[in-house]
Amino acid sequence: MNIVVLRGTLSSEPRERLLPSGTVVTNWEVTTRVEGKAQSVPVQWDTPTAAIRACSEGDEVVVTGRVRRRFFRAGGATASRTEVVASAFARPGQKVALAKLLERAAEQLGS
Repeated sequence: MNIVVLRGTLSSEPRERLLPSGTVVTNWEVTTRVEGKAQSVPVQWDTPTAAIRACSEGDEVVVTGRVRRRFFRAGGATASRTEVVASAFARPGQKVALAKLLERAAEQLGS
């Protein structure tokens, strides 16, 4: 089972890229705090919505998704990146949306 729930702050402006396939993806860097230390987590949206595009640096978010490690060629060598592929998000102040987000994640854990 591969389920992630991530809460943190966007540490940079979201970046959009157009893939050779024609798909638009949006990338976030989400900074979390673990035992008082900041950790940056890359997050990718494969089909970003208007709400995702409206987020900006400094916004606090809760994201659910899955962890993915992808491999690619860079500078003549094979490199890899581990990231969260997001499927849903809410802002911590949106109590109803946040409850639904966490409920869906819990249902996935139970199945």
